[in-house]
Amino acid sequence: MQATSSYPSPDLIDYLRRDPLGHVIDGITERGDQAGTHPVLDPSSGRTIATIGLGTARDVDRAVASARTAFPEWRARTPAQRATALFALADLIQQNAELLAQLESMNVGKPLATSRDEIPGVVDTFRLMAGAARTGTTPGADEYAEGHLSFIRRQPLGVVAAITPWNYPLLTAAWKVAPALAAGNTVVVKPSELTPLTTVLFAELAAKVLPAGAVNVVLGDGDGVGRPLAEHPEIDMISLTGSVDSGVAVAASAAATLKRVHLELGGKAPVIVFGDADLTGVAQSLRTAAYWNAGQECGAATRVLCEASVAKQLTDELKATVATLRSGGPGDGEEIELGPLVSEQHLARVDALVQDAIERGATAVLGGGRDISRPGFFFQPTILTDIPAGSAIATAEIFGPVVTIETFEGEAEAIDKANDSRYGLSASVWTENGRRGLRVVEELDYGTVWLNSHLVLANEMPWGGFGASGNGREQSAYAIEEFSRTKHVMLAK
Repeated sequence: MQATSSYPSPDLIDYLRRDPLGHVIDGITERGDQAGTHPVLDPSSGRTIATIGLGTARDVDRAVASARTAFPEWRARTPAQRATALFALADLIQQNAELLAQLESMNVGKPLATSRDEIPGVVDTFRLMAGAARTGTTPGADEYAEGHLSFIRRQPLGVVAAITPWNYPLLTAAWKVAPALAAGNTVVVKPSELTPLTTVLFAELAAKVLPAGAVNVVLGDGDGVGRPLAEHPEIDMISLTGSVDSGVAVAASAAATLKRVHLELGGKAPVIVFGDADLTGVAQSLRTAAYWNAGQECGAATRVLCEASVAKQLTDELKATVATLRSGGPGDGEEIELGPLVSEQHLARVDALVQDAIERGATAVLGGGRDISRPGFFFQPTILTDIPAGSAIATAEIFGPVVTIETFEGEAEAIDKANDSRYGLSASVWTENGRRGLRVVEELDYGTVWLNSHLVLANEMPWGGFGASGNGREQSAYAIEEFSRTKHVMLAK
């Protein structure tokens, strides 16, 4: 289906009228064993667009049992056979791209252009993993011990639980489900109760081309569904993208069963700008990299560290270009670039961080508060300078359309300031001096570092961080390794 200016489309309206709209277990959509209900909101208006039933541990048990039943048959398929099924799923996603994009925009509040940009990445992820699972490499078979031949087999883990966040519900599900399936596992997904809708539709599409139970979805909150998944003895691995607190809770719950734990926990990306950088180019790049998805992006270019001699020039350049961002909801036109935050609660959190910084002496050179000119959960695109040392705005993951600008004198101070963070997901360095750029890249403790760029992703490259940003890698062939295990086989000659 091609992109259309019709929003909401008739297909979207029809989908939201469906009943039931809930768990997908064993290939069937159902309400399940409800622990009450939860409204699903359109963040651009605050209105309810759907109501979901909240799952319980009993729903988790049924989903895990379904995945466990499907596992032997799915595991027994050759990599090529699994790849054929994943290519078919990728084709179905592509055929339903506009419906998925509109549903994502309505549920998360994203501009249509943002959601439409994501769907090809989802499709490509499944195609990439389908191929990657067919080309795995291991050490060569050989006689490493005299009289014995050794070789390595790579095997699936079993049933994988995936807990996905509210900012990229469909894309993050693809990043977990695609390598898990490609490696021969079956999956149970728990999306955020705030943004579950595209995950439900995705599971319904998967049921058309995959064995029943290969992909299951259980809706609910952390206590009702997340903890039972982490604690479940029949779950072999749990992969979570979320906050540090969520990661700690999942790791603690999973400890009793010693299951594999895979965590992507966000970031606080420093953007180091040296005096010789192309400041106009930096500002134009940050207009996208800092405000994409309203800053609700774990790799967002949120913390600018600028050489003091050019800080005012960069601030002026950035203010001029960010001031032209067009805010609105997905129904306000395809030219909209900046959408709302996901909820009133999150809006209040971002606002509190900004107001605290201003009260402590920070200067809002642009924005600085809620956008009260429209309904919904909108925050003004904001630039803050004069950041108080050690303040929350300087250290916490803001997850909103807010950029802070700090200064440094010299390369050593820039590196020290950038590494003075518990996060280690991503960073960028901006300089025309190639030697310095590579030198600084080497010293930064971050899983991804861009040089003269920011937030450009390639599915063939791994994504993951250090420190409080979690462990493990998503995307690339490394993801197949994360979702599989090795077995050494030794034969006496």
